[in-house]
Amino acid sequence: MDGIDYDELGLFHENAEEWGLVLDAPPTVRRAAATLPDGRAISGLLWGDGPPSLVLLHGGAQNAHTYDTLALAMGGALAAFDLPGHGHSDGPSAAGIDPAAHADDIAVAISALCAPRVTLVGMSLGGLVAIELADRHPHLVERLVLIDITPGVTREKSSHITDFINGPPGFASFDELLERTIAFNPTRSVSSLRRGILHNAVQLDDGTWVWRWARHRTLGEGRVSAPPASDLWQAIARIEVPLMLVRGMAAGSVVDDADEARLLELQPGARIERVEGAGHSVQGDQPLVLAEVLEDFRR
Repeated sequence: MDGIDYDELGLFHENAEEWGLVLDAPPTVRRAAATLPDGRAISGLLWGDGPPSLVLLHGGAQNAHTYDTLALAMGGALAAFDLPGHGHSDGPSAAGIDPAAHADDIAVAISALCAPRVTLVGMSLGGLVAIELADRHPHLVERLVLIDITPGVTREKSSHITDFINGPPGFASFDELLERTIAFNPTRSVSSLRRGILHNAVQLDDGTWVWRWARHRTLGEGRVSAPPASDLWQAIARIEVPLMLVRGMAAGSVVDDADEARLLELQPGARIERVEGAGHSVQGDQPLVLAEVLEDFRR
C-alpha cells in the first residue's frame, strides 16, 4: 500500500487535534451494515451507545467519514451511512444516481440500525436523498436538515464539484491523488486531505489508486453530473416535520438567495442558518459551528 498504514478507526485523534477537541478516551464507534432485500448491503459508522437518533448522509463522491469531526464534537449516539456505491456500501441497484432508490436503501438501514424516528441530515447528494426519504418514508423522520442543498441545484451551480469528480479514473500513486485533491481544495490542510483520501480511496492489486465510489462506475456511464432535482420541490412542500437549511456563505456553495426564498415559500416555518466561512461542505469547513446548530435544532 505504498508503505501507507491505514487504520480506519485510528485517525480520530487527527480530527480532534485539528479542531482543538479534547478526547479523554478513544470514541465509541464501530462499522455496521444492514442487508437489503436484494442482498446488497448499506454500511455505516455507528457512534456512541444505544440506537442512533441522528442520521448523517454525505455528498456525492464522499463517504461517512466526512462527518468524523462533527461526530466527535457532538458526542452521543449517531449514525453516518455510506450511500449506495460509496465508501463501504455496495453499489446501487442500477447504474447512475437515483436519489429515490438511494432513499429506499437508506430507509432499510435506518429501520435496522437506528431509533424508531431520527433527525435526518443530508449534505449535497445526501440532502436530495434525505428529501426523498422524508417524503417516501415519513414514519422514520422526526426532523430534516439540508446542508447546502435544495432542489434548485443545477449543473452550472455544481460544476466545480463535478469537475473534480470527473477526473482521471485511476492514479499511479497516492501522491498523485493527493496532489490533485490539494489543487481542488486549496483552503484545506494537507493533513485533513490526506486523511480524507485514506478513507475514500483504495489501492488496487496493480498498485494504482482509485476512489472507492469510482469502482462502481462503468465506462458506459460517461461523466458525472448533478442528478435531476427540480421535481423535489413538490416533495419539500409535502414535508410535515421541522425543516432546517444550513447554507454555506463562502465560495463553493450551491445554494443561492432564490433557492432559499423558494424553500421558505413552500415551508414558511423552515429555519435558515447561514454559516460564514463555509462553502459547500459545511461539515468540513465549519464542523463545530454545524454541531452547535444541530444541537440547538434538536432541542
